[in-house]
Amino acid sequence: MKVILVVCDGLGDRPVRALGGLTPLQAARADALDRIASEGECGIMDVIAPGQPPGSDTAHLAIFGYDPFACYPGRGAFEALGVGVELQPGDVAFRCNFGTVNEDGVVIDRRAGRISSEEARQLAEALKEVRIESVSGVQAIFHHSSEHRGVLVLRGERLSRHVSDVDTHKAGVRPAAPRALDNSPEAERTAKALQEFLEKAGRILAEHPLNRDRIRRGLMPANTLLPRGAGTLPRIEPITKIWGVRAAAIAGGGLYKGVAKAVGFELIHVPGANGTVNTNLRGKVEAAIRALDDYDLVFLHVKATDNVSHDKNPAKKVKVIEWISRELMPLVEKVSSEGYYLAITGDHTTPSEVGEHRGDPVPLAIMGPDVRRDDVRKFDEISCARGALCRIRGTDLMRILMNYLGRVPLFGE
Repeated sequence: MKVILVVCDGLGDRPVRALGGLTPLQAARADALDRIASEGECGIMDVIAPGQPPGSDTAHLAIFGYDPFACYPGRGAFEALGVGVELQPGDVAFRCNFGTVNEDGVVIDRRAGRISSEEARQLAEALKEVRIESVSGVQAIFHHSSEHRGVLVLRGERLSRHVSDVDTHKAGVRPAAPRALDNSPEAERTAKALQEFLEKAGRILAEHPLNRDRIRRGLMPANTLLPRGAGTLPRIEPITKIWGVRAAAIAGGGLYKGVAKAVGFELIHVPGANGTVNTNLRGKVEAAIRALDDYDLVFLHVKATDNVSHDKNPAKKVKVIEWISRELMPLVEKVSSEGYYLAITGDHTTPSEVGEHRGDPVPLAIMGPDVRRDDVRKFDEISCARGALCRIRGTDLMRILMNYLGRVPLFGE
């Protein structure tokens, strides 16, 4: 028996005035998603806990069956693993945004106008020349991820992840100065090294020809870095060992590849899978169908629903949902014909009128040969709440799926 888990990032939403009081899922014509719901069992899921907004990193840990309160190592470590950095013990990694600050040092855009991946990649190359001099034995390593995102790794002796975020998640304010979050000399060293890197990086970015050209074209320059989520190499028992499965992951964004890699999934690369609304979704679905021949558990991540939610564009979210549904239909057909299982859900709610993560539950549907089919006929937040799965937490999902695969041992005698 095999199972594929599809996670549409930021899928959950709230009633939208521009959609006549419907959520984007309610407003969408999504035949494949509705088929999964009508042929399966449905419910809603508090990914972390009722009312608790999840980060995408902690959310995916929970969905994979891990308690994020017990094993979360910081987001930066997952970002680094996802872009191919082989973290070493003692490394401290940060997720970074290329952002835009004005002449007063105030953030006016946290994503530098959603700078393209190609332009951000050029800027990332320039940052490789930065050397840390104020803290002995520390090396700075910077990698581009996708679009405005990047990863900074500080490597050296006596470093700590207990340093504050520079990114305040807000425009209209200055970035925060990095500071130690405890009294340890390791945290102080890390904050000092980070501050030096940011100062040198800021000068390089401000003078870079690409940014000067962006200004001439009326675009926002990517003239600052906004690090957050300091993290270290996670020590997590692999999902393959816990459940005795062969597991593969297909994703575009570095974070999702990093979380999957950290818990033991093999990564399948798909050309053009970039974690944006322009991703090669068809290629990802085709890769997922092929992967079912070789793996017991396949994870397929789709980022686009979250992108348009953060852009506060509910009408586009409806179109993205309909696009995802169309592309998923061959996968649904494959699962149905082979007698496999398919689960579809989101990792968190991102209301498209709010543009930020919220703690509302997300819809969930599981189809398969012997699931307890209920009366739900449409895949959305309200319909799924009436389903047979009722209301679960994120850490319940993997055990439920493994139970269908017959891999959960008896508890007791």
